[in-house]
Amino acid sequence: MTSAAPQDLVVTQATLADWPVISGWAAAEGWNPGLSDGPAFFAQDPEGFFLGRIDGEPVSAISVVNHGPDYSFLGCYLVRPGLRGRGHGLTTWKTALAHAGSRTIGLDGVVAQQDNYRQSGFRLAHRTIRFSGPAPEAEPPAGVRPAGPADLAAITAYDSACHPADRPRFLAEWLTAPGHRAAVRDNGGHLTGYGVIRPGRDTLRIGPLFADTAADARALFAALTADVAGREVAIDVPEPNAAGVALAEQAGLRPSFETARMYTGPVRAYAQERVFGVTTLELG
Repeated sequence: MTSAAPQDLVVTQATLADWPVISGWAAAEGWNPGLSDGPAFFAQDPEGFFLGRIDGEPVSAISVVNHGPDYSFLGCYLVRPGLRGRGHGLTTWKTALAHAGSRTIGLDGVVAQQDNYRQSGFRLAHRTIRFSGPAPEAEPPAGVRPAGPADLAAITAYDSACHPADRPRFLAEWLTAPGHRAAVRDNGGHLTGYGVIRPGRDTLRIGPLFADTAADARALFAALTADVAGREVAIDVPEPNAAGVALAEQAGLRPSFETARMYTGPVRAYAQERVFGVTTLELG
């Protein structure tokens, strides 16, 4: 198989049954996907995941998940070690990008691939910094409570203001997936933020963390981490949100990884100042 050429690669849509392969490769790259992410990803766009195979064996993967008529997000771009540099990734890329049609495509690119993404028409929007470390001791704050089914509509509306596209199907799964714990900041019946913490391969992941103010974000962060003090947590903070960076630093977390948010074109205006932690590096 190691001598196979790109023309030997067969790229087809992946199914949820293929997710363990894709997430396993991502984990091997240090991306630490959440343990229960797959169903939520596929709920948003069940036709947005692709695998390249040679003689039936998976060798490459990519996701191009359509979030709506104008926006798509690219992630999970992977080629098995030992089979890189042979054109398999590019073939997979070209096949999958057709799924986005004329939509603007976003991605969170690792440092090593950013020049390649620029050559493909992606332009830098901002850096995203992963902050990691032991969760600090914290008392559960007032004004934050666990999210429940009755909060779904309000969370979906709030999320829409903080993201370049609506994603109700994704959220319905994300908020209730096994191991996921969601919290809302409630100010007299008015939502001023929400966040989710979930188990990853080796670190608890916080995302999204969306909030009106730094105080709201700190309260949500404290609520999400109050029961896991001392355990490793990670949050991916857009660098332009200085308050988000300060929150992570004040919690004792340290930079451990970075990506670049890049787009091929314009995206819907959204409240970037409310994004204290992105949802995932795979789906934005």
